[in-house]
Amino acid sequence: MSAARHIVGVAVTPDMPVFELAVPCEVFGIDRADLADPWYELRFAASNPGRHAARSGLSVDAPHPLSSLADADTVILPAFARARQVEPPPEMVAAVRAAHARGRRIVAICTGSYVLAAAGLLDGRRATTHWMNAFDFTQRYPQVTFDPDVLYTEEGNIFTSAGTGAAIDLCLHLVRLDHGAAVANEVARRMVVPPHRDGGQSQFATPPPRPRTPDSLGGALDWARRRLDQPLTVADLAREARLSQRTFARRFRESVGTSPLQWLVGQRVRLAQELLETTDDSIERIAHRTGFGTPANLRTHFARQTSVTPTTYRQVFHR
Repeated sequence: MSAARHIVGVAVTPDMPVFELAVPCEVFGIDRADLADPWYELRFAASNPGRHAARSGLSVDAPHPLSSLADADTVILPAFARARQVEPPPEMVAAVRAAHARGRRIVAICTGSYVLAAAGLLDGRRATTHWMNAFDFTQRYPQVTFDPDVLYTEEGNIFTSAGTGAAIDLCLHLVRLDHGAAVANEVARRMVVPPHRDGGQSQFATPPPRPRTPDSLGGALDWARRRLDQPLTVADLAREARLSQRTFARRFRESVGTSPLQWLVGQRVRLAQELLETTDDSIERIAHRTGFGTPANLRTHFARQTSVTPTTYRQVFHR
């Protein structure tokens, strides 16, 4: 007996931005049963079921009522036109509350966070939206712990993201949670986008003053990714970037939103995830291939970032 499809319900409103709607379509709406079978089933819902005009002359067919969102496994609220953003339709607020009451996963992309806040689902929770809306959002919803700098947030089964490109990061993160890192990375490769950007990475980075080469930092990171099995230090990365350690560390945090050592650990854990999913290597072998050295170090850092042991992760995601 085959498993049931994971239903992704998307709320549709008139004059909604196109990109934030297109991202869930690209990630969840294309059948990728060759990666994970069954794949997702995408459904569009609206206050008035039927065809709705989006921006740029496009239209979306939303045959399902908003009440159907409560039956979806994941509910996505893309960005809305300003009028619906600041005054969310009562029926949409009610539908989101009903879906949350049934334990559904709720995802807000960009200004979709306004609907979650209006529904009271973000009270006391950490959340984000596009940085240009930071002042407006915090004035309207002071009860929300607003973080204007991150790409996306995860609080239990409620997720919020910044605008535009961050929608891709969050949707790929959801695939990673459901199907593992290898599947999410392959979806990213097919979309020709970076396989992973941490949710805590800055929405935008202050340009570093007078960089020696435009791609010195990115080149150093690519260099490090190819050598995760080797001992690496901040001095090694700074030398590859042709920067002093102090300048490298500052520019790194401005661009990536974390320290070089934290980034290295994260890259090694993600490599370990992919090896656990796609190989039969022993835990000891994976510890060496990822640069952790010993199984104990691997288990410590892996559990710290994923909340499970490598063995448990392999049991769930090994293919």
